[in-house]
Amino acid sequence: GGKLVVLEFSKPKQKSFKFLYQFYLSKLAPGLVQAFASDKKAYQYLNNSVFAFPEGQNFLNIMHGVGFTQTYLQPLSLGICTIYCGTKV
Repeated sequence: GGKLVVLEFSKPKQKSFKFLYQFYLSKLAPGLVQAFASDKKAYQYLNNSVFAFPEGQNFLNIMHGVGFTQTYLQPLSLGICTIYCGTKV
């Protein structure tokens, strides 16, 4: 048994900030990465994984499905990342 703590990027819920965040991830950041980094694919992976991750209650349901109990989540930084916690006996 033990405790699982996951820190994962997530999508903000507040509409105005969500729009800015999505614009940053999909338009602004790739341009900056292309200008300053040699591997654009590495950033594209991050962008894709943020939008594909089963966040919120969906991820808690997955945790329950594999035997975790006492699960909870804590959004941070206006919702751009979330801590997920659970216990497995």
